[in-house]
Amino acid sequence: MYEQAINTYFDDPAVERQLVDAVSRLVRIRSVKGEGGPGMPFGEGPAKALEEALKLCGELGFATENVDGYVGTADLGEGPAGLHILGHLDVVGEGTGWTVTGPYEPKVVDGVLYGRGVADDKGPVVAALFAMKAVKDLGIPLKQSVKLILGTDEESGSSDIAYYYKNHPYAPHTFTPDANFPLIHIEKGHYHPDFGASWPESAALPRVRALQGGFRNNVVPPEAGCTVAGLTAAQVEPAAEEAARRTGAAFTCTDGADGVQILCKGKNAHAASPDDGNNAISALLELLAALPLAQCGSTSALRALHTLFPHGDTRGRALGIAQADEESGELTLNLSLITLTETGFSAKFDVRFPLSSNEDNCKRACEASFARHGISVTGDPDMTTVHCVPADSPFVRTLLRCYETFTGEKDARPIAIGGGTYVHDIPGGVAFGCEMPGAQPNMHGADERIPVRDLITSAKIFALAIAGVCGETAGHTV
Repeated sequence: MYEQAINTYFDDPAVERQLVDAVSRLVRIRSVKGEGGPGMPFGEGPAKALEEALKLCGELGFATENVDGYVGTADLGEGPAGLHILGHLDVVGEGTGWTVTGPYEPKVVDGVLYGRGVADDKGPVVAALFAMKAVKDLGIPLKQSVKLILGTDEESGSSDIAYYYKNHPYAPHTFTPDANFPLIHIEKGHYHPDFGASWPESAALPRVRALQGGFRNNVVPPEAGCTVAGLTAAQVEPAAEEAARRTGAAFTCTDGADGVQILCKGKNAHAASPDDGNNAISALLELLAALPLAQCGSTSALRALHTLFPHGDTRGRALGIAQADEESGELTLNLSLITLTETGFSAKFDVRFPLSSNEDNCKRACEASFARHGISVTGDPDMTTVHCVPADSPFVRTLLRCYETFTGEKDARPIAIGGGTYVHDIPGGVAFGCEMPGAQPNMHGADERIPVRDLITSAKIFALAIAGVCGETAGHTV
């Protein structure tokens, strides 16, 4: 019903310039989490971004509220909200390697907007805000209000949204423009146990004296290293060359006072997509399993770990927890952290599990496999729940129709992911945009970018979605 009016509204070059200028205002603020203080729980940068965003919302004619510095809100319409739109203003650090422009110096080059936050998530926030403005300017009647919620701590745990919903009700419908199109309706559950073993100190040679790998549980470890007493670099290098051939990792062997130092370099990736990386810990275990190590506690533990986590097994097959279902896909596993000393080791893995998983076929099956090798799980780690909104729900169908309307895609289907978004704990919430299929926004990396036309198309989609969810003819708008 409103497609043509929305198209005409956003195809105005003046509106495009205003949208880009609005995104740029926010991108110029370095809103990386810092030391908290009065009225700014996540530091000065996020607080300044929130202040500027609420100023922008006010300039566009929306009633705003700053909720104790945790989030800000902007309202379209009157009465209880039928739709919450969740976006965030905090960003990750700038890193290095920027080539097109500085991270906080937004710039459009060949129709693409560059800068930290243009895709994650300041650009999408502004697209949602301009969608609300379009609905207001076009006079599209609403029977329920819309609330834009601007968070400031998404990159560091989403305590901002938890704070807000502790004192405010959920809306009947929620989406976050902080992910992918067409729509994400399933976010897998997480299982992150700590595990390990101990043994008496040994003087046997050759033996592994120390091993360290990984730096964050949700990252495929790009490096791992160890010290092997009783062997030389020359003795290890033939096995290292063969391990490199089998794993694709790179090994460096250097003689030292305590033995040969072995460094393994793989490739990092997000733990939700472990196949995109090359696990340096499991690659190093592949090498160590081929060395003539003496029988001792560390050798037994390392061989057990190699058996349970063979290189390339990102589905938990050897651990006995591999599973999948048609709706949410396969379980994925990332052996992410390990520290080994002369008397024991501790480690951690990151599992993202599908709807078919439960405590029997995942948690208890894992513990049983560990027990057979003398490894125990520390504490009683919980399996988080899978977040799932039915693919055939009216809300999901309405959003997908809005996406199809302005992209031309036919029969768009919702998708499942291993990662988590702002709506993982929000009843009925889905992730919806702004990354288009095939886009490469370089989120969290250098030269973060988004095509300006993708922001405009997203704004069109969101405007129609507001009409479709909260309009007087909701359910019949598109």
